[in-house]
Amino acid sequence: MDRSNGKKMTANCVDDLWAGCAFLFLQSNDPDLLSAYKDPDRKLNLFKVIRLTLSDTAGGLDGYEILKLHDVDPRLGVEVKFVDEAVCRRFLESYSSGCVQQMFVQHASRILPGAVDLAMQTEMKAGDKILDECLDDQELCLHHIHMIQPVRLPDDEVCQLEQQLRNLVFSDRRAPHTAQPLACKQEAPSIPSNCFLFQEKVFDDRQLTPADHQRFATNVGQDWKRVGRALQRTCRALKRPAIENLAYEYERDGLYEQAYQLLNRFIQAEGKAARLGRLVSALEENKLIGLAEIMLDIPPKE
Repeated sequence: MDRSNGKKMTANCVDDLWAGCAFLFLQSNDPDLLSAYKDPDRKLNLFKVIRLTLSDTAGGLDGYEILKLHDVDPRLGVEVKFVDEAVCRRFLESYSSGCVQQMFVQHASRILPGAVDLAMQTEMKAGDKILDECLDDQELCLHHIHMIQPVRLPDDEVCQLEQQLRNLVFSDRRAPHTAQPLACKQEAPSIPSNCFLFQEKVFDDRQLTPADHQRFATNVGQDWKRVGRALQRTCRALKRPAIENLAYEYERDGLYEQAYQLLNRFIQAEGKAARLGRLVSALEENKLIGLAEIMLDIPPKE
């Protein structure tokens, strides 16, 4: 098959809006994700897991949107529209490395009742093309996704779920103000020097611990480089070419070891100044909000 036209097509879409669709199929037995989707009490939590997984593995909230959730018994299908080739490429890299499945399991264990030991299978398709069969050829995968042009807007159910998530965030942000109405008339108190602010809540800015170190390395996946570039602005030990050197040196050891060594370099260089607030700020900068919540041990919203 001659794929040169496909490559040219994606390259020429810089000036126009690059777009395409992929279908992510999810299946598990305990709990059954399709049953969770059909359960009104669990559907929103499941949708939140999907949104957090996409955010963490596509590099943020932009460049894609969920169009529809499909009942494809025994699997749950997630139809995703991509409008940014770089975002789609990043998601494909995450999927190929197993990061999508890993992040889904981690978020589900925090948010979805009964998903502590979730074992799941995934498959990704573009039309009738099974992308799992050609993940080693990213250009071909991009071509297949680009050939499936989105012809729909997000359906009513997805719009309602998105609105419910926004309402949860809005009510959570307003709660402290409604609990103390008198404070609304006063200026916000200054944040103590030993604390930092995350999502309008104050956290202790303590030194990073071995538990933090392991949690970061376990959860960050292939995004470790982006976090490292954010940290390097205030850490000379991570200036170029330190991050690429770490990637090369520990390539055979996998993403966990690369991420572990990145944070190890940061902690060794910064000493007592290697604090949780700096790491969370780097995660926020890269829109890895789900991972920041994991680092801060923030319980999921019911």
